[in-house]
Amino acid sequence: MLIYAGIDEAGYGPMFGPLCVASCAFIMRDYDPSMGEPDLWSQLSKVICKTRKEAVPRIAVNDSKKLKSNAKHKALTHLERGVLAFLSSSANTFPENDSAFFKATDSINHDREWYEGKTQLPIGNDVNVLKIDTAMLRKQLKASNITCPWMKCTSIDVCDYNEQTKFATKASLNFATAMKHVDGLLAMYGNDHPRIMVDRHGGRIQYRQELQLCWPEANIQILAEDQSMSRYRLSLGAKRVTLTFASKSDEKHMPVALASMLAKFTRELHMIRFNRYFASQIPDIKPTAGYVQDGRRFLKEIEPILAKNGVQQEHLVRSS
Repeated sequence: MLIYAGIDEAGYGPMFGPLCVASCAFIMRDYDPSMGEPDLWSQLSKVICKTRKEAVPRIAVNDSKKLKSNAKHKALTHLERGVLAFLSSSANTFPENDSAFFKATDSINHDREWYEGKTQLPIGNDVNVLKIDTAMLRKQLKASNITCPWMKCTSIDVCDYNEQTKFATKASLNFATAMKHVDGLLAMYGNDHPRIMVDRHGGRIQYRQELQLCWPEANIQILAEDQSMSRYRLSLGAKRVTLTFASKSDEKHMPVALASMLAKFTRELHMIRFNRYFASQIPDIKPTAGYVQDGRRFLKEIEPILAKNGVQQEHLVRSS
């Protein structure tokens, strides 16, 4: 048996909206870990593909940036389809709105007026087609003796982000949040020695010291530290985990790709609420994705509303 997991983030660079860090884990009951890293795209190829072009009738799973369309009315179609199909594959129903989705993935509804109001799901898909997708995926997972019981996302909004980055860089906040997901996976599956893949954070190669700070009591063995990957085996009592940091993990490992999609979809749901709130205040305002260049335009346009409502910019705009 192999516990095969991945961690990725979305929203690292914007000035508006949350930083979202997600993790996904597959249990592959018939897989021998000594065979190395599996290729889930191949194993699930009857129902899963990598590109939007192939995604009829299969479901596309890949780095979220490759699946989000530029077409406004279809922007989230493939992200939503993949995330909801996998989330629902281990449940009897899929969430009817974003609040239920946040609850199912252990994310949160942020307590700010610009995040009020639920969004009905699905956004870019037909509900009946999604039910067919889910049934198709569930059937293939069962035939392959594979489950996807773990899909979690941490959402850190601007207030918490600004508070935490007073004492740390955003890179260290991102890393610490990812390691909280590792800790959760270790607690849940540590007796079965999960293998966790993480997209490499920047150009760093050495992570042992930071890992030891996260788990002071653990024995941490360096398995590899080079340009291709950094790999460590962490032992804590009877629990073990092998943790690998590598560039482009979201293109090579389906759990990381799905985590990328989950993080991006979670952030997009928050931004839908965000833009809907400000559109209710300024009806002709153009929505923003929250990234700096367009974010500056958006901030200038909403400044009168912020002043009118007594909103401090540090509650809405990231400090770094």
